Amino acid sequence: MRIVAGVDFGTLSTRVTLLDAERGRLGTASASYPLHRRRDDPDYATQSHDDQMNALVEAMRQVLKETGTSGDQVEAIALDTTGSSVIPVDAKMQPLDEYYLWCDHRALREAQQITALAHQRNLEAIEWCGGVYSHEWGWAKLLHWLRHNPDKRANFASAFEHCDMVAATLCGITDPAGVKRSACAMGHKWLWNPRWGGYPPQAFLTELDPLLDGVRDKMQGEVLTSDNIAGHLSPEWAAKLGLKAGIPVPVGAFDAHWDAIGAGCREGDVVNVVGTSTCIIAMGHAANLIPGVCGVVPGSVHPALTGVEAGLSAVGDIFEAIAKRAGTDVRTLSQGLDQYRAGQTGLLRLSWDNGDRTVLVKSELGGITLGWNLIHTAQDELFAAIEGTALHTRIILERMAEYGVPIERVINAGGIPQNNAMLNQVYANVFNKPVLVPAAPPTSIGSGIFAQLAAGIFPSIEAAQQKMCPEHNVFMPDPKAAAVYEKLYPLFRRVYFAFGDDGVTSALGDILRSLREIAAEVRAQA
Repeated sequence: MRIVAGVDFGTLSTRVTLLDAERGRLGTASASYPLHRRRDDPDYATQSHDDQMNALVEAMRQVLKETGTSGDQVEAIALDTTGSSVIPVDAKMQPLDEYYLWCDHRALREAQQITALAHQRNLEAIEWCGGVYSHEWGWAKLLHWLRHNPDKRANFASAFEHCDMVAATLCGITDPAGVKRSACAMGHKWLWNPRWGGYPPQAFLTELDPLLDGVRDKMQGEVLTSDNIAGHLSPEWAAKLGLKAGIPVPVGAFDAHWDAIGAGCREGDVVNVVGTSTCIIAMGHAANLIPGVCGVVPGSVHPALTGVEAGLSAVGDIFEAIAKRAGTDVRTLSQGLDQYRAGQTGLLRLSWDNGDRTVLVKSELGGITLGWNLIHTAQDELFAAIEGTALHTRIILERMAEYGVPIERVINAGGIPQNNAMLNQVYANVFNKPVLVPAAPPTSIGSGIFAQLAAGIFPSIEAAQQKMCPEHNVFMPDPKAAAVYEKLYPLFRRVYFAFGDDGVTSALGDILRSLREIAAEVRAQA
């Protein structure tokens, strides 16, 4: 038996999975922590570092107990986290505030300023993150924090992504300069790339705001792919977790990127990690620039390949909001949706309730539902929202394919596809492609695979995937439904760009009529 621990820090909980090199998953346990929101500020979303570490201890202790595993048997621990989730620290690595979580959207103005100045100064880095810097990313969040916390600036020593902060904590690192940083996190969210010597020049950052003067030095530290070691588990945290001290902790990454690995992603695959939001992950040998994506980064998913990230800012969040407004929950509201047919509601639902992550990259957009009549129900809207997230995903996949990303297989990973066969079928129908879904949850399998590499159990990611990744269930497109979506998709695409892109003008007078006609045709064929 050669056992490792894979850890996944999600938005509301942490999950710990123990993997054995021969038997695969031994068991999984999770523990929750609060997400701090403010009713008077919907853009506010923070989380406590201490809450997260306490949850890790709880989940680790629980899975060791449930599986009857001795902590001394665990040979490595690896972790992935949400991102960009940013925490400022002092010179001793003590948090100066809570994490600005990935879904904290207060930094819109800062992101817009970064985008504008980057284009004015012809900063190459902006083209590698799709041409628009997002309010969800690191530099924008750090600048927002500096601007709004003048009383804490004097103690500011550095800022870290969630994955790097947790790894440093576990390894007992107390000097910011000694922390190994994730190439996945820095590349996708911090304008980092070895092509231009790492981060943007200090002159650019200072011109952006004098509060950033000297910040480039404060953000230094090795930036490494996840086949490297961040450190070794400290005696203090080994005792808390019930593990042995000194086991390796590899450099971490974002949850969606490692979920893709855990779902069996290989070159030619696109993985939709569908949960609260959707992260769309692809990887390959080519490194083509793609407008509107969340970065093209060497080594961000697989250390030997170039990773591409895109996504939707809200998916599960939309479903939850629709159910909550109806006074129920998603599971209850979903009952009977498997009887719905493509386009039957006559509704067209855009997924902008939390802004647009890709391809417009605009947080100021809001959700749109077209086609309402007096007898539509919350269940109708929920089905239209599922269709809408699939149609939005198709726009993203087509953008990626247009710029050379090979799409041979589409895999739906994340929590929602595991429990919603109807959603997977809608996605297959909208894409008119087979959709593969892991037969067991892939969450924290990816982190376990990187832990196995760190422990020297497998020689490569591919070898570990072959043993650890679950098989796939396949959802084939229904020809009749796919034909309906071939009519709906052009309508969705026109509305998407007409409302979302300032540079696009499009006559929309036929949209509502077309939706009614499509719905009537579907009902007539029933």
